[in-house]
Amino acid sequence: MLTVICDTPGTLRAVERAMPPRGEAEVLIRVRRVGVCGTDLHIFTGTQPYLDYPRVMGHEFSGTVAEAPAGSALAAGDPVFVMPYLSCGRCIACRQGKTNCCVAIQVLGVHRDGAFTEYLSVPQAFVHKAEGVTLDQAAMLEFLAIGAHAVRRGDVQAGQRVLVVGTGPIGMAALTFAVLRGANVTALDTRRERVDFCCRHLGAHAGVVIGDGDEAELARLTDGDFFDIVFDATGNARAMERGFGFIAHGGKYVLVSVVRDTIAFADPEFHKREATLLGSRNATMEDFDTVLAAMRAGRIPHQALNTHRLALADLPADFAQLLDPSRGVVKAIVEC
Repeated sequence: MLTVICDTPGTLRAVERAMPPRGEAEVLIRVRRVGVCGTDLHIFTGTQPYLDYPRVMGHEFSGTVAEAPAGSALAAGDPVFVMPYLSCGRCIACRQGKTNCCVAIQVLGVHRDGAFTEYLSVPQAFVHKAEGVTLDQAAMLEFLAIGAHAVRRGDVQAGQRVLVVGTGPIGMAALTFAVLRGANVTALDTRRERVDFCCRHLGAHAGVVIGDGDEAELARLTDGDFFDIVFDATGNARAMERGFGFIAHGGKYVLVSVVRDTIAFADPEFHKREATLLGSRNATMEDFDTVLAAMRAGRIPHQALNTHRLALADLPADFAQLLDPSRGVVKAIVEC
């Protein structure tokens, strides 16, 4: 089977591998669609903090069942999606239902080889029928679930003023679900076309481009109060530090980004606001269910989000193009 491996940062290689044997209590999946995520781009550029090379990337994926265990609710040919965070079920986080931050988590495409391949064998507990959605939509579930989880962490309420800083796919996902909860959402990014996309397709009420006068414009939009909830999805330590200044008194700051750096903030300002700082990592099945319900109701503009398509065999030659801002990539899907 064709498999694409990231040997070192900046280097992808297509190889032929033997089809994986299906392990006990595992489902062998014929991979059909794989979404390219910011994590994959970070792996490619060498900035992903949890990874060892070489690695087969890809954790946003859908496919069809090739083989399933006897007695399984899954049958050959069933369309499926995969929860890519393989949690242990026993640690302190799992015992509290926080499988997204399992102590021993194994994320497909990060800690173990992922879906840039034609077949993958996955523990049955993490494989779910993709009912009522297309394979394209099912391959978008994971990144949208991260946004839905962040919004749930922030407990966004109708009428609240929300700022999303960084409007890559994860920021767009958080923005989408904040809008669906009835919040008044502003998008902040360095790229005008991303901000405009959020306003045009995702329901953002306002958009601000980072640069001279951006803070004054954010103040104007909120009558000087700034924002009840700020989400950072930039993956940039300096931007994450700056975001503390956009929190309203009594507000919350949700860090969806993960960076290698240490982040600092002014303690007097943080306490003056009695601000709440929250980390948001991955997602749980509850968040996937939230996304599925929104998709089935036609509330996710998946066709607008899917701006680019590639074939698995073309990844070594074409993957680097996804990093080019001039190409306007939001979500690329790889067809296997």
